[in-house]
Amino acid sequence: MTAPSRLRTAPLRRAFAGAFIGALGVFLAPAVPWPAGAEAQAPTRAQNLAQAETPGPRVVASILPLHSLAAAVMQGRGAPALLLPAGSSPHDAGLRPSQAAALADAEVVLWVGPALEAFLVKALPALAPGARRVALMDLPGLPLRPVRPAGLWGGEPHDHGADAEGGEGGHDVAGDVAGDVARDVAGASRFNPHIWLDPEIAKRLAGGIAEALAAADPAGAALYRRNAAALARRLDALDARIAARLAPLQAVPFIVFHDAYVYYEARYGLTAWGGVTLAPNQPPGARRLAALRAAIRADKVACVFSEPQFRPALVDTLVAETGVRTASLDPLGVGLTPGPEAYFRLLENLTDSVVACLSGG
Repeated sequence: MTAPSRLRTAPLRRAFAGAFIGALGVFLAPAVPWPAGAEAQAPTRAQNLAQAETPGPRVVASILPLHSLAAAVMQGRGAPALLLPAGSSPHDAGLRPSQAAALADAEVVLWVGPALEAFLVKALPALAPGARRVALMDLPGLPLRPVRPAGLWGGEPHDHGADAEGGEGGHDVAGDVAGDVARDVAGASRFNPHIWLDPEIAKRLAGGIAEALAAADPAGAALYRRNAAALARRLDALDARIAARLAPLQAVPFIVFHDAYVYYEARYGLTAWGGVTLAPNQPPGARRLAALRAAIRADKVACVFSEPQFRPALVDTLVAETGVRTASLDPLGVGLTPGPEAYFRLLENLTDSVVACLSGG
């Protein structure tokens, strides 16, 4: 579709979104408060100028890490829109009318998949029926790792860089993957969806994004692939920096808030002793808390991590009167400026927190 024809159809798409907003009211009420400045996630003026000069497809990315990778791949041919601000958890988010309109106007929608953004499972077929809906968790050959139960995991260190049981990937990301949103959400959640926290996997995500954009915009295919290759080289350098910082801390055990970091742990050989809760919106029971507290009191863990997207009171209760160190891990990038650099800052910030808490610095 040419740029003028896209402009002519934009009002129709927005009207289409408005019609569905009334029918999908259950999906449009946010389940968590929206932080101040949440609407400030739009592309900058410079990005808008770039898109005006060399228009690519209209792209929406669900969360900041994916948005950052897509922004790097799209550089020189527009900028993606960010659906959820980083202060909002995709586990229990809802859609605002403006976000529903953005989906209705999108030509490409990038998301992890039903295991993470469950709120999009029914919304995408209704709001973005003609868009290429790319569930990146379905990329062929990704080393997917099973979701672990909450509680104690035994403190077994991961093998550095080892692949666990993986999915084959059910879709060609360059195609219209209409069937992905019809899958059973519970079945999809057998595998941990936090795939972006391993820079090696992020390289594969960038490659998948480039191919999806190339299919939607053949004129920009060479640019997208060049950008993905350049991004891969930067990710290799990031990976090497993080590995060097974490190598002395691989045997230091810790507890995370929920099982969001298995890909990061596996990449760098870290020793996670357990998780406070199975899902951020499911508080743990008394038996699980007692087992975790016993491990803490027995000096089996050096640090307990909370997350900024969720109230820290549960972690405060868990560590009360134990003296164990606490810190916050942010898997989504709260407060980061959306754009190509956000992914790098997200991983660097995460590593800063891990190093400081595990080393006692």
